[in-house]
Amino acid sequence: MSETSKPLKGIRVLDIACFIAAPYAATLLGEFGADVIKVEHPNGGDPLRLFGTQTDLPYQSLAWLNEARNKRSVTLNLSKPEGAKILKEMAKNCDVICENFRPGTLEKWGLGWDVLSKINPGLILLRISGYGQTGPYKDRPGFARIAHAFGGLTHLSGLPGETPVTPGSTSLGDYMTGMNGCIGIMMALRHREITGKGQIVDCALFESVFRVLDEIAPRYAMHGFIREPEGTGTLNACPHGHFKCKDGKYIAIACTTDKMFQRLTLAMQRPDLLERFGDQTSRLASRDTVLIEVEQWTNSLSRHGLLEICVQNEVPAGAINSIADIFEDPQFEARQVMKKVSIPKLGDVTVPNVVPNLSDSPGEVQTLGPVLGADNHALYVDELGLSEIKLKELKDIGVI
Repeated sequence: MSETSKPLKGIRVLDIACFIAAPYAATLLGEFGADVIKVEHPNGGDPLRLFGTQTDLPYQSLAWLNEARNKRSVTLNLSKPEGAKILKEMAKNCDVICENFRPGTLEKWGLGWDVLSKINPGLILLRISGYGQTGPYKDRPGFARIAHAFGGLTHLSGLPGETPVTPGSTSLGDYMTGMNGCIGIMMALRHREITGKGQIVDCALFESVFRVLDEIAPRYAMHGFIREPEGTGTLNACPHGHFKCKDGKYIAIACTTDKMFQRLTLAMQRPDLLERFGDQTSRLASRDTVLIEVEQWTNSLSRHGLLEICVQNEVPAGAINSIADIFEDPQFEARQVMKKVSIPKLGDVTVPNVVPNLSDSPGEVQTLGPVLGADNHALYVDELGLSEIKLKELKDIGVI
């Protein structure tokens, strides 16, 4: 696919953020053709470079290689007046800036919206923080784990009566908020096409988490119901959960409707269960009995055998996959969900591929996380017109 066919060709993004949330928004834009410039502190760069599993390359963790793909890297100390001045110059010719500092940090550096919007009235500024740019908690630090807890998701996670767990032990809230930030940027770009004006996209980590909690808010407001952890099942449907197989592996089965349960009883060859528990109300009232019957069935067969029977009978079911299972699954391979990218001195690195899939202008992983400051000369000398002498001076005083 040619560069010109990418939907965000011609859009320039300054990613001045760190770790995952706002940088992920910038990464998504870069995968679909935006020119993303990663602006990092001269002393070590984005802390994500040292986060997680380290490689043999300095400041090139696997997390960094994966999340900072399709970006160019420059170093710039924004807390120094000279650094702030250079960023203002860069802001003149960019479309989007992504940041996730604590509210007030950009303003402290003289880079607040009042300043940036005057420099570039069409600029779109993505601001991601734990609690958003307003409200009594805005100055508190926030990370995904805190957002999961504060936003209500952690309370629902784990087994009843036990310590709540972090959902999936991943930075889910960061990725969700970065995705929302990307959506906000796209809407703001569309608005700018119509009005010529830029705007702020204000995203809070906890709000992204809270937004995906099903009916929890209206149900509490209407009935005062406080949803608690439901373990491997759910109070809204039965059987709907995780079941152990004969080989020690697990399968997920989801019978959200009476039709689905009918199919399951056919797969189980248990018409008596359909007669006794054919409607959802009776199944929910006899949840323990129904689950015991299903568990006895799943315990009698291997996961592979169970999946074959479920597929034949159109029962919604799926393997509970480890990453090893995923690497061997033909569906992941057919959809090219993973991509190998070759890194000098390191070899092939396998990373998740681009989503979503566009039929006519798909995104692409071209490069993985860049070497710190790899594009200083190209940006500062070739584009901004700084001299080699000035570049050395800025390096000597810690600006780049």
